[in-house]
Amino acid sequence: MAAPWRVDGVSPGSGVRSGARAYPMRRTMFVLAVLGALICGGYLAVREAVRWAVAHPGPALGVGAVVLPLLVVVAVVAVRGMPRLRELRRAARAGKAEAEAEVAAMAATAPVAQAAPVVEVEAADAAPWRVEDFLALDADGFEQAIARLCERDGCRDVQVVGGAGDLGADVLATASDGRRLIIQCKRYGETNKVGSQDVQRFGGTCFTVHEAEVAAVVTTSTFTEPAADYAATCGIRCFDGERLVAWANGDGATPWG
Repeated sequence: MAAPWRVDGVSPGSGVRSGARAYPMRRTMFVLAVLGALICGGYLAVREAVRWAVAHPGPALGVGAVVLPLLVVVAVVAVRGMPRLRELRRAARAGKAEAEAEVAAMAATAPVAQAAPVVEVEAADAAPWRVEDFLALDADGFEQAIARLCERDGCRDVQVVGGAGDLGADVLATASDGRRLIIQCKRYGETNKVGSQDVQRFGGTCFTVHEAEVAAVVTTSTFTEPAADYAATCGIRCFDGERLVAWANGDGATPWG
């Protein structure tokens, strides 16, 4: 059974806010300790200042003429700043409450995730695959199709992991020769080419984060020249729509071949 959704350590419907009680108690104890230290320190400082002033009345008058105006200025600034400080605190509390309410609303209305459809891709299909066939799939279906192609051609441990927070990896697999394969899927229309920024983002994670031994970007479209140049420099393999169709129909190389 999935763990209940939590915000600030509170489980909805539990009626328990132990974390919320513990935090104000610790904060109160800390504030009291600081106030006690300030009062004791202030008392000792004033007592020693009075003793010194009695013993040295001349220098005490000079110091007092300088220190007292500064204390007055500091007090005035502090008093004037208090309303602004209270205003900022109220705004901060209101912003936090609004953010928590938004998170709660999103969690309450979030649809239940549905399993991605299984897409069958076989080279022996009656009709050969075309780019339009891949474009007819949604983003999840396209990732599933690439995963099925990997399985068909001998990959093991194939996983579809695309989605929020995937750090560029859509399909993970182990190639038939044992190398770790990371594929990013780009289901783009003909006029929407995979650009240099797309490949750079993938290049920043595929080797360092996902520890790829083979990294490939597979798209239904094409790559811009800067994207292809960057991929060649980093060792990322580019599979455009034409190469994808050849792979699906068994007429071309695999991304890891």
